[in-house]
Amino acid sequence: MIFKQTFRNIRRIREIIAILIKYGFEDIVTNSTLRTFVTEKRRLTWMRYEKPVFEYTRWERIRMVVEELGPTFIKLAQVLSNRPDMLPEPLIEEFEKLQDRVPPFAYEEVRRIIRKEMGCEIEDIFDEFVETPIASASIGQVHKARLKTGELVVVKVQRPEVQEVIERDLAIVHEVVRRTDRYLRKQGILNASDIVKVYEKTMQRELDYRNEARNINKFRKLYGKNSNLYIPKAYKEYTTQRMMVLEYADGCKITNVDQLREWGLNPHRIVENGMSIYLEMIFEKGVFHADPHPGNVLVRRDGVILLLDFGMTGHLMKKDKYAFANVFISIAKGDARQAAEYMRKLAIEDQVEDFRSLEYDMHELIEDFSNLDVSEGSIADITQRLQKIMLNYQMQVPGDIFMIFRALAILEGIGKIMHPNFKTFEFIKPWGAKVVADQLRPDNILSELENRYFNLTAFLTTLPIEIKAILQATRKGKLHFEVELQGYGYLLKKMDQVTNRISITFIVVALVIGSSIMATVPFPQEMVTPYGLNYFSLAGFLIAGGLFLILIYLIIRVRKYK
Repeated sequence: MIFKQTFRNIRRIREIIAILIKYGFEDIVTNSTLRTFVTEKRRLTWMRYEKPVFEYTRWERIRMVVEELGPTFIKLAQVLSNRPDMLPEPLIEEFEKLQDRVPPFAYEEVRRIIRKEMGCEIEDIFDEFVETPIASASIGQVHKARLKTGELVVVKVQRPEVQEVIERDLAIVHEVVRRTDRYLRKQGILNASDIVKVYEKTMQRELDYRNEARNINKFRKLYGKNSNLYIPKAYKEYTTQRMMVLEYADGCKITNVDQLREWGLNPHRIVENGMSIYLEMIFEKGVFHADPHPGNVLVRRDGVILLLDFGMTGHLMKKDKYAFANVFISIAKGDARQAAEYMRKLAIEDQVEDFRSLEYDMHELIEDFSNLDVSEGSIADITQRLQKIMLNYQMQVPGDIFMIFRALAILEGIGKIMHPNFKTFEFIKPWGAKVVADQLRPDNILSELENRYFNLTAFLTTLPIEIKAILQATRKGKLHFEVELQGYGYLLKKMDQVTNRISITFIVVALVIGSSIMATVPFPQEMVTPYGLNYFSLAGFLIAGGLFLILIYLIIRVRKYK
């Protein structure tokens, strides 16, 4: 099983290489370890397709590579399309095309999947079913339809074999992250493996539409009384793992300013309503929609905001919600000491040896960004600086925090388009007052006191037992310490390569010397070759020569790719 999975991963890596080459990215392959998956013969036969790929810009070719690589990479590109602090604008524009313009799959496949999931034909469920999808995403595509009961709906159908492809690609991503963890830490990504695990968990939830239906019901209960938000309902009787029927929602993208004005709506007011909804999700409820790109946020003619696609949602524990909220509230208030304290509360673990140093770093961040508005990229810059501080002090925070960073960056991008003068921190301050008031409620204070009491009781109960166990182990001489050395993997690998070459060298020398000695020993005529050497000596020289050629090849290969 392991061998089969490894073979599939290698085959997938070669597919990725072929696609990179197809769109003119040989330099990525030749200047990275991906070249080890391509034979020398294959490197000499890389060919161009009939259509010149260089008629497209480099950014267009990157987007086409992502499209062809499949749903896992498309989803990653969608995430990155909302990070103007990380990617150049032309590439972001190309990645934005992936939000609802992923190539659709055939209608025959749609019929086959619905037949398999529901046990009946499309005509048995729907009076009308539009064959051409109205949207096509990385996981599935959406068709407009009408139920037998007359209700207008949309039908989400999952792509064929998408689950197998995503599982295979995620295995590759896990391996890449494992091998590049030290480099990623230097770049400011402390817990890349945790981020990938959160992303994997999210993708697994998205692959089962029943999870999305449950999320929709949860959010409809939480926000059913919010007059500025409407969440289309899911029809559970027509929802399975691979298909889902939803109430049809009519509206325009939140970023379509011209359409909003044509309807007589104020884009500034829409942005404020949208920000209020998300701040309530993050700072008050602790349950939030984690994928608010413009394709998933619509506005109705009456100004009500429609949220779609609840496959990606985030959750914060109460203590993490308070800590995260108070970090931003403290920044908004300009209180560096409080911001530093809540940063430590947010972290699962940290290496803060000098709290005053952390306080100075938070003060510097506040001085740099407290007076900026959305048009100056304040949220993206602040989240980037916060991640840098996390790196410097080795802070590991819950994985869902990065989903919030992403959501806030998306909202910032929407704000740039619709409301350039929107004051982010001024808008956050009232929510800060709500969070503080919520923390000071008697039931929350009582709950916190109970938690502290139970923690203290547990500590006092287990401390004598732990001390006794340590003393007993010490008395018996069984007290052990484990020391983990990190960062020596690359050095050990190189030492192993050098040792192997030295071993080959000794074997070659031993074979040459032994064969030379054997050549001086008299042998019967039938065991002597026409060249005057006995067969034992000849075999030894041939083996030594073969090993010598292998050794020369390894040396030249290493020097060639340095």
